[in-house]
Amino acid sequence: MDIINEFCGAEMDARGVAHLTIRNAGSMNILDTPAINGIRMGLEELAKNDRIRVLVFRAESDKAFIGGADIKEMARLDQASAETFITGLGALCETTRLFPVPVIARIPGWCLGGGLEVAAACDFRIAAPTAKFAMPEVKVGIPSVIHAALLPRLIGSGRTRWLVMTGATIDASTARDWGFVDAISDAGTLDATIEATVTTLLECGHEALKAQKVLCRQWEELPLQDSIRNSIAIFGKAFLTGEPQQHMKSFLDRKK
Repeated sequence: MDIINEFCGAEMDARGVAHLTIRNAGSMNILDTPAINGIRMGLEELAKNDRIRVLVFRAESDKAFIGGADIKEMARLDQASAETFITGLGALCETTRLFPVPVIARIPGWCLGGGLEVAAACDFRIAAPTAKFAMPEVKVGIPSVIHAALLPRLIGSGRTRWLVMTGATIDASTARDWGFVDAISDAGTLDATIEATVTTLLECGHEALKAQKVLCRQWEELPLQDSIRNSIAIFGKAFLTGEPQQHMKSFLDRKK
């Protein structure tokens, strides 16, 4: 697999575990328009690869996952160009959210603003104990928008208001207690903690996980009865993949 551009590189191992790495974005992995577009295009290309079972979203620098959007670029915007810029960042977040297999955000340090929104669009967030999180947009005169809308679903409306209206920074432990971070590694073991999660996901049916991800998105967006009704057909289609027969047989054989 050779999905490489100026702002991202990708590799995949024999198990189908892919790593998309942000690069050439400075030590804080700041997102300007070229970086946003390059990373989005890398994700779109990876999404075409049916052999990928899990994606780890990471950055070249361990100082940050993503340190936010480029303030130097935003300082030059007017109303029209501001809407164009934020639409591009929203497209990156949505491409992440719609990626067909589980996506794990590897968060070694700062996770700020637009970077926190990209992380929110991932399925899992695994952080180092020294990671820090904030939505500081109001401190530079702009509101938090686009995929900040996922935050009430993840951490509740009150905590979301605290983040987006005060611009306060929280540590990894608080982010985990609030439900934003799924796991915190011990010092120096971030990749080992991620690998343990990857191993758990690889034990599951590949097609079943893809279907489950679709259902999780529907549960975020649809009324309850629609979610329940739509899930019946997805359950039935699972039996066309052969995975239920294979995995259930293995389970029953272990019980003998």
